[in-house]
Amino acid sequence: MANVIKHRGIVKNVEGNLLTVRIVQTSACAGCGAKGYCSSADVRENQVEVLASDASAYRLGDEVWVMCEMSVGRRAVWWAFVFPFLILLLSLCLFLSLDWGELLAAVFSLLLLVPYYYIMWLFRKRLERQFSFSIQPFSP
Repeated sequence: MANVIKHRGIVKNVEGNLLTVRIVQTSACAGCGAKGYCSSADVRENQVEVLASDASAYRLGDEVWVMCEMSVGRRAVWWAFVFPFLILLLSLCLFLSLDWGELLAAVFSLLLLVPYYYIMWLFRKRLERQFSFSIQPFSP
């Protein structure tokens, strides 16, 4: 179980074998009684879609665990953050070495991210298969 990322969620929609689950991610202090007076309390909501063969066993409002392998999480971080950062950094160094000027180099480096994310969008079905979640009923 150490190689699994696990988040608690609530089923928001059941459509065939596809479940939509709302995950509320909170920081460590979000449960504090003084969070209304503190600027560091952080709460984020995300929705994920989970393909489950036993989707009919879940109802709206059910609490569930949404899980994925740790390796899947690491791979997602690489595709979403590391590769775009490397593209940005390397292209910026290249354009600056060509004496394009800082503003032009920065603009063209940022523009190189457009084809990257477009290619990611084109391959979204393949990526959906690689980044799959599993689900199980919530038990404390």
